[in-house]
Amino acid sequence: MIISRRHKVLLFLSLVFLPIVAILHFHSGPAELSLGDFLNGIFNYDPDITEHNIVRELRIPRMMMAILAGAGLSIAGLLMQTLFKNPMAGPYVLGINSGASLFVAFSIMTGIPFFMSDIGIISNALIGALLFGLIISIFSSIVRSQISLLLIGIMLGSFTGALVSMLQAVSDAQELKSFTLWALGSLSRVEYDQLLTISVVFLIGLFGALLLIKPLNLLVLGQDQAKLMGMNFRMIRLLIITITAILTGLITAFCGPIAFVGLAVPNLVRMLMKTQHHGILIIASALFGALFVLICDICIRLLENQVNIPINVFTSVVGAPIVVLLILRKLK
Repeated sequence: MIISRRHKVLLFLSLVFLPIVAILHFHSGPAELSLGDFLNGIFNYDPDITEHNIVRELRIPRMMMAILAGAGLSIAGLLMQTLFKNPMAGPYVLGINSGASLFVAFSIMTGIPFFMSDIGIISNALIGALLFGLIISIFSSIVRSQISLLLIGIMLGSFTGALVSMLQAVSDAQELKSFTLWALGSLSRVEYDQLLTISVVFLIGLFGALLLIKPLNLLVLGQDQAKLMGMNFRMIRLLIITITAILTGLITAFCGPIAFVGLAVPNLVRMLMKTQHHGILIIASALFGALFVLICDICIRLLENQVNIPINVFTSVVGAPIVVLLILRKLK
């Protein structure tokens, strides 16, 4: 892999800015915290000290989830766009996010204890994302038009929305409230003790994506060309959808549906990097996605005194104009 000067500069800047923005994110909020509070909250935690509780239970989990959510959704969007050769593809648009949301809704609104546990919610989100990923993959092998595939993804989203509405109609008030709050999207519902599990699952998805760099590069040439060069397309397609399901299901389970990150960030990365090599694109998408969600959440924190904006709403407000600009740019 040849890394140009442009790639080195952009990757270096993102690596420099990521910890800086993460520190700004950590310090955003009404309570003033020092570096000592941060270190003590991790290594010398005392539940009787307010600052330690704020660090351990609020600031660190929210900061880490912003990083993991941005990176995970951006990588998932990149994989979908490469697989379907469609810059408008993404886990949210193609219905993969909707599948995870449907199964999480089933977890929350059935009242069954196992489904409402961490393992139950994660498992259901992964199953839902994988199932709908396989469905859209089957349609992609039948339908050749990119517009038709996007419309099918939108219809899948509408279908899952109808099923969720049916579940809401038969749920009690507490279950309905829990799901409504989850559906708005939030980075603050994760607990410190859950971060290890979330990080491990995320790393599995990340390493899986990195192992597919060569097949992804071949897919840029087209399915037929990739097959002629010896690639097992069916196996690679299944692996890509599985990795996308892992990343999308994980983030959706803990943060709720977060729109436009997986659609906007990979396109911006391609514009900036001007390359189709997925070794660079995967790393850049992870870094830029983490930065994007961190900055969005910092803005949310700064506006908390005036209005409480869910992360899903804010990313949509910021991401939708970016996508419109990308479409207009493609039309020129």
